[in-house]
Amino acid sequence: MAVAGKPAQRALAYIRIARPDHWFKNVFMLPGVLLAVYGDSQIVSVELALRLLIAIVAVCLIASSYYVLNEVLDAKFDALHPTKKYRPVPSGLIHIPTAYALWLALAVVGLGLSFALGYPFFVCALALWVFSLIYNIPPIRAKDRMVLDVLVESVNNPLRLALGWYAVGSTALIPASLVSAFWMLGAFFMTVKRFAEYRLIGDPEKAAAYRASFRGYTEERLLVASTFYAVAFGLCLGIFLIRYRLELLIVVPLIAGVIAWYIHLGMQDDSPTQYPERLYQERGLMLYLSVCVLIAIAA
Repeated sequence: MAVAGKPAQRALAYIRIARPDHWFKNVFMLPGVLLAVYGDSQIVSVELALRLLIAIVAVCLIASSYYVLNEVLDAKFDALHPTKKYRPVPSGLIHIPTAYALWLALAVVGLGLSFALGYPFFVCALALWVFSLIYNIPPIRAKDRMVLDVLVESVNNPLRLALGWYAVGSTALIPASLVSAFWMLGAFFMTVKRFAEYRLIGDPEKAAAYRASFRGYTEERLLVASTFYAVAFGLCLGIFLIRYRLELLIVVPLIAGVIAWYIHLGMQDDSPTQYPERLYQERGLMLYLSVCVLIAIAA
């Protein structure tokens, strides 16, 4: 199959489908690291810094493996999207067999590094990769199924939390309430993203052609679902804080502010919530989040 573009352009395209700009999402590992260190401050050392570096590289490679698969399998649907049609695969810049080889190579290296960090970390890393298969590959292809598309994709959030937790060498189980909270928070973010995409396309038939799960969605259903996930997140987080970190209850109203701000962003035309990897460019939100983190540390 002929591949379009100049050699340098094609080489850059392979980097683009690995989406290194999406590595920002691995920030969800940070709470796991902080909580594990908070529980045992004596583990802070040079060795810990090396473990964390290896963990970050491993998770980034596994995530890129997922992104490559996503780009290849979604190409025919991306061609129907107003902006995603310019991605490398629908643009004809990618040799598909080479892309599949890249997908496997990234997974092998990422999982190999994960194995060096211990069994708990490896299991979580493997789960992160396996869920990418469930999300993208038929016959399940969860991303084509209403509700399931959000819930399966959102599993990445608690998995990243667990990866941060186990990256420091902890062998204790993470509280189920915290895992559930991160899952529901991820579902909230993903549903607002779906809402923004649906509004941008502006045509139910075109939306359904682009993303099969949109056949069952409406703006109202997506707003109702995002409200449910936000409330579920708050309840799970409250359970965790009351049982384990009562002093952090002070940050709950601040977290509610984050939820409200995110909904506000989701309502904007061509909303930035469609591109979570670019949210760091929302200076107001980033400043507010920094204040929340500082207050939580001080508490």
